[in-house]
Amino acid sequence: MPVLDIIRTLRDQTRDPRYAYKANNEKLAWRIGAVFARTWDLGFTAFGGPPVHFGILHQRFIEGRGGKTPWLDEQTYQELFAICQALPGPASTKMVFCITLIHAGFLPALVVFLMWSLPGAIGMYGLSLGVQRMNETLPGVVYAFLSGLNASTVGIITLAAVNLAEKAITDKMTRILVIFGACIGMCYNALWYFPALMVIGGVSTVIWDAWLRQFRQQIGKFKAMFNRKPSNVIPLEEQGPPSHGVQRRLTTGFGNAYNKGPAKVKSEAENELPFTDMLSHAISVKLGLCIIVFFFATFISIIVIRGVFTAPPIALDLFANMYLAGTIIFGGGPVVIPLLRQYVVVPGWVSSRDFLLGLAIIQAFPGPNFNFAVYLGALTFLRSSYPTILGAFISFVGIFVPGMALAIGVQSLWRKLRTKPQLISILRGVHATAVGMVFTAVYRLWEIGYLTADSGSGQSLGLEPWWVVVAVITYAESAWFKVPPAAAIVAGGVLGLCWYGAVGQK
Repeated sequence: MPVLDIIRTLRDQTRDPRYAYKANNEKLAWRIGAVFARTWDLGFTAFGGPPVHFGILHQRFIEGRGGKTPWLDEQTYQELFAICQALPGPASTKMVFCITLIHAGFLPALVVFLMWSLPGAIGMYGLSLGVQRMNETLPGVVYAFLSGLNASTVGIITLAAVNLAEKAITDKMTRILVIFGACIGMCYNALWYFPALMVIGGVSTVIWDAWLRQFRQQIGKFKAMFNRKPSNVIPLEEQGPPSHGVQRRLTTGFGNAYNKGPAKVKSEAENELPFTDMLSHAISVKLGLCIIVFFFATFISIIVIRGVFTAPPIALDLFANMYLAGTIIFGGGPVVIPLLRQYVVVPGWVSSRDFLLGLAIIQAFPGPNFNFAVYLGALTFLRSSYPTILGAFISFVGIFVPGMALAIGVQSLWRKLRTKPQLISILRGVHATAVGMVFTAVYRLWEIGYLTADSGSGQSLGLEPWWVVVAVITYAESAWFKVPPAAAIVAGGVLGLCWYGAVGQK
């Protein structure tokens, strides 16, 4: 049958090593079919939020898990990670979009974005319909189940943060910046704070790589003067290769952008290693600049138009709030929660209980956490004359468009800028600081994850030792026994029910 032949051909192509790192230059229909075959399940299986999503994307498109051909090389992936973190909006959504944009072009990337985001968005809209019919106080078993989901999500995100940190740390400076992002990010929370931390990280690596490089070399020479080897000791480089033992593995990533030392002799296999094709589906610089200018023009227009009205219509007010949130949210999860609360709970559009309930559920939903805006938009229109699905649509468009537009525009410029050592160094610092801030997301969720009928805004999971146990178990089963995130999170909810059955009713 022709359909089976097409499916078989698609499957063979995604497993052919000759296509590694190469862009798909087939006809549009074929490219869409190829990316659909590779990504159709992500919107249903990518649980755990952005930190876990980055690990899933790395396994699928860089490591080629399951025998699939990789789409990007490691360095390109790390650069994209830093860019997506440095720009506002949903980081993991921008990441999967940009990966597909490089590999197959704009329309296939748009298809992947919809497959990635719509399943969770539809689920959150369905949840909003159910919340409308719930009592103000929920049964204790529901709170226990949601607390178990939150505790297991903490364990999943912690593992993802550890894995990201292992890739981000390439020297002492990046190690310091990971710690810096994790610790400083927990101490304060404001709209300007997280972008400022990433700027500090980028400037720090420029200073470290460029200005302090010569100083570090002088210190190294000074130490060498006092650590001269005895004359009868054969220098290590003159010794033959060891016959046994562990060989040091070459690391990848940004490395030191200012390393001007002697070139290392590469093996024939290393010389033939292909790099990602970023030219076949590249967006022109002019078009990228036009997209960036158009975005800022619409952003200013929306804010000005809303300011003209003394009492703006609820549809305009909601869209403006979501568009503003999608523009100024840096760092994803640590910032989006308090900001959206300020935009929908403080004006009285959504109750505090409904906000917290949706926040707990979104942790157990696949896809981007920004789908939380769909839930909030539907509840906002509940007391208006507009249908709730319109509020969900307005919020979906408003919160996703800013980050996606900027990602497309910057992607066109990055091809010209990625050879500049200063910019590579800046991205290395932004990358390390952003990874450190993932630990901040763990802390934020930990502090509001324990839900009870008496706590309208959530409380620390540490108040009940069982939730600590759930978080540890989830971390261990994912790290050591390779349990998928979806199964681990569901298991956390089941453990929450077990806790309720044992002690919650007493």
